[in-house]
Amino acid sequence: MSVNVAEFGEARLITITNKNDFELSLTNYGAAIQAIKVPVTHQKSKVDVILGYNDYDGYVQGGSFHGSVVGRYGNRIAGATFKLNGETYELDKNENGKQTLHGGFDGYNKRIWEYSVDNATNSVTFTLISPDGDQGYPGTAEIQVTYTLTDCNKVKLHYHVVTDADTPVNLTNHSFFNLAGEASGDVLDHVLTLKSSAITAVDADAIPTGAILDVKGTAFDFTSKKKVGQDIGSNEEQIILGGGYDHNFILDKPSLEEPFATVYSDATGITLNAYTNLPAVQFYSGNFLGENPGSKSGNIYVKRGGLCLETQFYPDSPNHPDFPSTIVKAGEVFESDTVYEFVFK
Repeated sequence: MSVNVAEFGEARLITITNKNDFELSLTNYGAAIQAIKVPVTHQKSKVDVILGYNDYDGYVQGGSFHGSVVGRYGNRIAGATFKLNGETYELDKNENGKQTLHGGFDGYNKRIWEYSVDNATNSVTFTLISPDGDQGYPGTAEIQVTYTLTDCNKVKLHYHVVTDADTPVNLTNHSFFNLAGEASGDVLDHVLTLKSSAITAVDADAIPTGAILDVKGTAFDFTSKKKVGQDIGSNEEQIILGGGYDHNFILDKPSLEEPFATVYSDATGITLNAYTNLPAVQFYSGNFLGENPGSKSGNIYVKRGGLCLETQFYPDSPNHPDFPSTIVKAGEVFESDTVYEFVFK
């Protein structure tokens, strides 16, 4: 294992390389995954499977949340408002002038985090203090996200939050994966298995209606492996409303032992297995990629040029008492884990 820290504009770029020559690059701007480079034997060079930018300015100016940690509440909150303990809290209406998305105008993805490197565990911990009233949320929250690279080619994410007042917390990582290589085209030929029997239905603003829909027999059924693009052009209402896949899939069995999702690219032979102890995942098929210029290879990312598996609680949970609660109580510790495992030859 080796760890290298380099300047990255006003931030830093930290690269961990394991015994297999597999690389994980991170930046403390947005606590983001900047690259994952897979040493596939039959390729002339390592395959970088993460969309993003080569420089600091790309992340500052970019609008696609590439690789970053989003919060305090990842995903959407309807009307940019919620009630908690008898108080009403107003948030940024940064999506369509109607709702909050990924923390508002000043999300955690646009901040420089403190960081520390632990060479003994091959990990990097990013720390952010989010003060009371930040983004409109109550309570000062101390947030830590630790990335660890193992010699089994697992990228482990551990989230740790403590707050001094009750507050909603829904942190996730917004990496776009393309297992054929970033900027190699769309991911419609990627084969996906997703162990989810239901989704939360959305309205025209991508806000949960409260209905839980069975995926069996629909375009959302990935319980058996199929290509991402097989049903993405379906005339089903939920596909039309999302412009493709941009939905919260309820996991049948959250686990750190059994993957909730498997993604495979025949172009490289790379398989991604994803694990989590959170109750759901936002599967996003990159429907609006291509609207923001830039990439690491100099090309513009095309529509559906990457897919996201954003492990999470349900969207808009503070306004849905029947959804799993996202409220972290004052003084309590919230922790969650997500693992991305890469298998290749």
